[in-house]
Amino acid sequence: MAGIPGPARAITGAAFATLLLIALMMGANHVAARVAFNHGLDVATAVVFRSTITAIVIGVIIAVQGVQLRFTARHKRMLPAIGLLIGVQSLCLYSSVARLPVALALLAFNTYPIWTALWSALIYRKPPEKAMLVAMPVILVGLALALDVFGAASGLGASGQWARIGAGVAFALAAAGTFGLALVLTQHEAGDVDGRVRTGTTMTIAALVAMATVALQGGFHLPTAPAGWGGLAALTFLYGTAFTIMFTVLPRLGVVGNSAIMNVEPVFALVLAWMILGQSIAPVQVAGALLVVGAVMALGLRKK
Repeated sequence: MAGIPGPARAITGAAFATLLLIALMMGANHVAARVAFNHGLDVATAVVFRSTITAIVIGVIIAVQGVQLRFTARHKRMLPAIGLLIGVQSLCLYSSVARLPVALALLAFNTYPIWTALWSALIYRKPPEKAMLVAMPVILVGLALALDVFGAASGLGASGQWARIGAGVAFALAAAGTFGLALVLTQHEAGDVDGRVRTGTTMTIAALVAMATVALQGGFHLPTAPAGWGGLAALTFLYGTAFTIMFTVLPRLGVVGNSAIMNVEPVFALVLAWMILGQSIAPVQVAGALLVVGAVMALGLRKK
């Protein structure tokens, strides 16, 4: 995720299907990551592979399409900062996926519109829109239900539940916070940079952040079983392919940047994690998940 959602607009059936395909791929990417994490892969190694391959793919697209590279002094200052934030966000989100059921990690991350509004108010003195103020409590209530914060569905009680999910939730919220800040800086400081160029630089810097983390932890921690290697290959392929489609197919279909429709990613992840990983959540948690997804999609689809 490296774009800024554009204004709501009618889209064709082909564009709608393509957006759903991207959401499916992104959800599957996180399920594949959990498979790899369960078989010896560590978070930093996963981000290095994913970000490096995606940066190469975007670089090829830029070269083939003859995109001009033009950076102002402001771009040269802000693009590295945005890339650093996305690098941290990637590490935090995968750290959450490694600790929580995949869908719950993505739902907690899906609070990033709230963080975006907060950062925009703090840095640029832009008050939240009325729609955001209405959606915030809905998202938070839905997230509380999905995470089973009082431990009612799990039977563990609040303390037992938070002992189990606390670290994963913290990583997901850290990912949401850094991603929200990256979106705000992108919109105000680098929104005029071509999306392909912006994503290419972001992925390159994110890969460098992950490589530094790998160095600090003493080297790569690669999968220890064939299933882990399959998960690593799948997460890299799915993430890179999703971004390729985003920048080659969507513009031809009249869709620019990300779309609120892609926020159904946690729903796809919920189904795939149940099918592949055997992860399941209680009905009340599913209701909370749908509440979060619905509120975030309503925010993205509103007319501006």
